[in-house]
Amino acid sequence: MKSILPTLLIIMIIMSCTKHKKTQGQADVTSEIASNDTFKKWWKEGVLYQIYPQSFNDTDGDGFGDFRGVIEKLDYLERLGITMVWMNPFFESPLVDNGYDVSNYKAIHPRYGTMDDFQEMMDGMQARGIKFVLDVVVNHSSNEHEWFKQACSSRDNKYYNYYHWWPAEKGKPPHRHSLFDPEGGWDYVESNNSYYLHTFAEEQPDLNWENPKVRQEVYDIMKFWAKKGVNGFRMDAFQFVSKDTTFPQFPKGHEKDFAKWYGMGPHLHDYLKEMYNEVIEPYNVFAVAEGAGSTFQDAHDLVDADRNELQTAYHFDYVGLSRTPEGYTLSEFKEVFTKWDREFAEEGWLAIFLSNHDNSRLVNRFGNPSPEFRRVSTQMLNTFLLSMRGTPYTYYGDELGMTNIDMPSIEEYVDVSAIGEYGMAKARGEDMEAFMKTLNYNSRENARTPMQWDDSQNAGFTTGIPWKRVNDNYTSINVAAQEKDPNSVLNHFKKMVKLRKDNEVLVYGAYTLLDKDNEEVYSFTRTLDDQKVLVLLNFTDHESEVTLPLIENTGEILINNYEDLVTKANTVNLKPYQAVIISMNH
Repeated sequence: MKSILPTLLIIMIIMSCTKHKKTQGQADVTSEIASNDTFKKWWKEGVLYQIYPQSFNDTDGDGFGDFRGVIEKLDYLERLGITMVWMNPFFESPLVDNGYDVSNYKAIHPRYGTMDDFQEMMDGMQARGIKFVLDVVVNHSSNEHEWFKQACSSRDNKYYNYYHWWPAEKGKPPHRHSLFDPEGGWDYVESNNSYYLHTFAEEQPDLNWENPKVRQEVYDIMKFWAKKGVNGFRMDAFQFVSKDTTFPQFPKGHEKDFAKWYGMGPHLHDYLKEMYNEVIEPYNVFAVAEGAGSTFQDAHDLVDADRNELQTAYHFDYVGLSRTPEGYTLSEFKEVFTKWDREFAEEGWLAIFLSNHDNSRLVNRFGNPSPEFRRVSTQMLNTFLLSMRGTPYTYYGDELGMTNIDMPSIEEYVDVSAIGEYGMAKARGEDMEAFMKTLNYNSRENARTPMQWDDSQNAGFTTGIPWKRVNDNYTSINVAAQEKDPNSVLNHFKKMVKLRKDNEVLVYGAYTLLDKDNEEVYSFTRTLDDQKVLVLLNFTDHESEVTLPLIENTGEILINNYEDLVTKANTVNLKPYQAVIISMNH
């Protein structure tokens, strides 16, 4: 689902006033917690790899990826060392929003294969030690779901109350913003003389979670997949499921703080506790929520262990740093990740990610996609991702350093979000040339181009016509070439995954930011019991020095994306986008 603009998710928390205030003894507390087996979980220690199924690997020549394509690449996934796969929706769907509009939650869209293919794929992953995480889209369904078709027929139909309706005789409903529809969040249905609510596209009517029958339908769906062996659930747009069904009038301009007004509704936690008791605990699965509310307290209320709700969440706070080509400052980047780590050092657990299907490619947003620096800057970013506390989420192709694809004209876009944003910008009278420049940079279509397997036609993705144009740079950026190159982005990624899996300090260790005001180098330590490592990351395209007293006490270099490291006394000279992790002597 569309990532909520982080300007809507700015956290305004005074840390000293929260019940989660941290102390100088935080590192000791973290070590004590991490040594407790009840705190340790496989989903904390894992490395998750996200597959966008229609873009991963096509085996039947229809131009869309499929389950058999993933089966064909299971050994590749195993070689990466990843331990979890999250796959975007593959249910039956009219595909208005690439599968995030589900018409049957217990059936598979034929383009991906059959239920037997799915079972073989998931079993093949699990035989290789890879857990499977299902994307569950239950804030809304497709307008072609049988529930909605029935609901439209009559107000007396039992499915009418499966959705949110506003009877037309009450007049126009209070305005609700839609993230995809320039006309707003209500659409009229003549057959039942009512308006239905849709937070996203008009083809995605919101389900009425206030109806207990809807909730039981959802739990039944989750149980259906859990019985097939699914290990976890990614709950799409879940912070929006609970609504104030009186639909009060919101103030003008409220949509600028979307998460505050539309998220974390009045009964959300009741529903999550119910889901925990019905599905999560009995089936021994875990669940991650897309979004974390609009305050730290919201996030803790979702995922703290004693809440018995969800197990982990990911926030969008970092996304705003990279929404425009002008970029961000490193101090802003540090602040985002440092404040979230500080807040979750003792309670709760977060996902750590820099890219997914809702954002453009990580190297374009946070690194340098130029031929000279693409390799080292992607390696640096992957080093960061895999050395932070929290469960790292890697998006397919980022292990290669795949880049954005140039799409300067709106006619090339197929994404409902891009088309909707274009319509809204045009209606507001924006400078459309400037808008297209930004869209070309940050559109989520950049992250959905076919996987680049080799230098053959269509990058080895398909023998047919690919659903989305393959990036022209596939001849130089592809799996086959990088597997042969020991210094490639791919082989560095594998080394970094292994390093994390072999060193628990990179999973549970306390994080301490160093040299906070340095605008070129991101430095931090991870500490667990008697093990301590130093992480140094140069975020620039030129050499940068970092001076730290503890450098004189460094030991073995654990990973380095260059062949050497220039040090003198307590100073390190880092080459452009150099990334090193060094053990500390006692």
